[in-house]
Amino acid sequence: MNYLAHSFLSYNQPGLLIGNFIADHIHGNHFENYPTEVIEGVKLHRKIDTFTDAHVKFKESKRFFYNGYEKYSGILVDIYFDHLLAENFNAYSNIPLKTYCQNVYGVYQSHIDLLPASSKGFLTYVLENNIYSAYSTPEGIERVLFHLSHRINHGIWLQGSLELFKENKKQLQRNFEIFFRDAQNEFKLNS
Repeated sequence: MNYLAHSFLSYNQPGLLIGNFIADHIHGNHFENYPTEVIEGVKLHRKIDTFTDAHVKFKESKRFFYNGYEKYSGILVDIYFDHLLAENFNAYSNIPLKTYCQNVYGVYQSHIDLLPASSKGFLTYVLENNIYSAYSTPEGIERVLFHLSHRINHGIWLQGSLELFKENKKQLQRNFEIFFRDAQNEFKLNS
């Protein structure tokens, strides 16, 4: 899953949100200087990634992108699953996507001093492009994939995968619904 789904599974807990956001920018287990709640967020992020990579519907979804994008199929499914979450956000949340994004961005900004430099740079990109909200439209996804293609700089244009997504959207939607239900069950907070 990508950033929107990771934030969603943080259940509005600031420490979990921050840890989930910075986890990809922290290598190894060098997070001992962070507050306990943020460390829990980093660990949650890694558990979600492990769960995602092993899930049968995630693996099945990757196959739709093997034609030309096999090496990047996991990244593409992460992003397209975030698109499906954003596009149908009201099915998963009582809070509208726009309000949700503003709330999450606010948590990130109010804890900016906890973010590693690379996370701060990425946050600037997220805020300037309203990425979590942009995930809800095909144009937004195309822009995200265009920027990602430039960042990885491997001479492959990931936005071309949008045609494969459109061709297989119904099955990808079904896969996502099963996958995300399982993820919500796996990572629900203990009350």
